[in-house]
Amino acid sequence: MTQIAKNTICLWYESDAEGAARFYAEIFPDSSVGAVHRAPGDYPSGKEGDVLTVEFTVMGIPCLGLNGGPAFRHNEAFSFQVATEDQSETDRYWNAIVGNGGQESDCGWCKDKWGISWQITPVALTKAFTSPDRAAAKRAFDAMMTMKKIDIAAIEAAFRG
Repeated sequence: MTQIAKNTICLWYESDAEGAARFYAEIFPDSSVGAVHRAPGDYPSGKEGDVLTVEFTVMGIPCLGLNGGPAFRHNEAFSFQVATEDQSETDRYWNAIVGNGGQESDCGWCKDKWGISWQITPVALTKAFTSPDRAAAKRAFDAMMTMKKIDIAAIEAAFRG
């Protein structure tokens, strides 16, 4: 048995927690798949021996994937927010999520194919809209509101006016 974290994010998947965990471990640094636990008996959405839970880490955050069946769906009330340093990193994460069965949303948000929401947020965007220059911050914010994937050059241009 691995050491149990004091606080862990539990994510409910219909049936592919292990696939999701392995995808995240391939895409994000400081991410890995730990123990895979199989059901010791039949349960409402699975059979004895099916993968029941998967321990994994996403960018240093301990998570537990639970294959709980179709009863609950993910929504934007929970998301992972990933701070990116440049356009290349922004593009890499966005394209990995959206390009592997996910979908685009607005303002830097996207969903992976399991329905988990991600905010791919360049540090430049956060610095721009939190600037003490409120007029410049508003211009950057207004530019962001027209985007799906964040375009750092466009945010910086809007900030400068």
